[in-house]
Amino acid sequence: MAVDALALSQALIRCPSVTPANEGALDVLQKALGDIGFVCHRLPFSEDGAADVDNLYARFGTGAPNFCYAGHTDVVPVGDRDAWSVDPFAAEIKDGKLYGRGASDMKASVACFSAAAAQFIEARGADFGGSISLLITGDEEGPAVNGTKKMLGWLDENGEKLDVCLVGEPTNPSEMGEMVKIGRRGSLNGTLTVQGIQGHTAYPHLADNPIHRLVTMLAAITEGALDDGTDHFQATTLQVSTVDVGNPATNVIPGTATATFNIRYNDIHTSETLTKWLRDTFDAIGGDYMLDIHVSGEAFLTPPGQLSDILVGAVETVIGRTPELSTSGGTSDARFIKDHCPVAEFGLVGASMHKADEHIEVKDIETLTAVYLNVLNRYFPTE
Repeated sequence: MAVDALALSQALIRCPSVTPANEGALDVLQKALGDIGFVCHRLPFSEDGAADVDNLYARFGTGAPNFCYAGHTDVVPVGDRDAWSVDPFAAEIKDGKLYGRGASDMKASVACFSAAAAQFIEARGADFGGSISLLITGDEEGPAVNGTKKMLGWLDENGEKLDVCLVGEPTNPSEMGEMVKIGRRGSLNGTLTVQGIQGHTAYPHLADNPIHRLVTMLAAITEGALDDGTDHFQATTLQVSTVDVGNPATNVIPGTATATFNIRYNDIHTSETLTKWLRDTFDAIGGDYMLDIHVSGEAFLTPPGQLSDILVGAVETVIGRTPELSTSGGTSDARFIKDHCPVAEFGLVGASMHKADEHIEVKDIETLTAVYLNVLNRYFPTE
């Protein structure tokens, strides 16, 4: 049974699955995949302190190798509805563009791979020398606690091995075929709280101003470059995002001062080495401080090889351009999958993702479906 990529994209967008809600999105996808012969497993997960999340693993075939597509059906909130020119969940088509929350990130990509898989199975039958699977979470835009990471654990427990994985995130900045992602930078968030002694600004000798020490600490970690980048990664960046004192009075020296910062780092570093550098730097300045670290994901690279070669070849064949092999952008669930198999990313244009009036070109749905079909044919070549 064929899958209409545009119709499935619209059906998914019309499910208001703002993370962690499902709102029927996985039901829509499961029916489409079940109709073409995929065996589907719904995988709900729970954990204290995090919302319950429903997920879907679907597989066609039982043999190896297993080519997996990974994606998500949850979306970010719409924000200010008055900023939208259309209903965010109506999946309206205007002037050749499909509008809706999740159009770019990344419901249409999920639909494109589903349609490509259906075309591949229709043409090749069940005996093509392996399996095709989809790993679809409802927790990518959220805290990523009850999503892909736990699904991968379930796969291990149930003997489900992934040989390669294509993540369908929107990798192209402005036009189709610009970029294949073969890694991601790591992301470390730090909260630095400096403790002082509150007092009167006219009597600073009786107080200890934490702001002065905080400024010195921040200067020490922002003044110089951490590295110059590598062959596949840009230079590590550190950005201070907030400085908070909570002091409404002009004649009071506050007792504490806090700053948060984010480090996007390449594979020269790990969160462990960066944390040590931060503590060594702050210790050298001295004083009473607390440093809280949260790591969204470590930097990783899938070296150019079979999977990236297949993706590049498919893009060149279908679109006629050679994509850049990149590690730019934020984090994705590829950070979990890379511990299980080689992973690379290719999807739609991401220029409008997370914005009001999120949209994609309708013609790009047909293009991406063709790219994904070409990828499957290259991975499972005929004799």
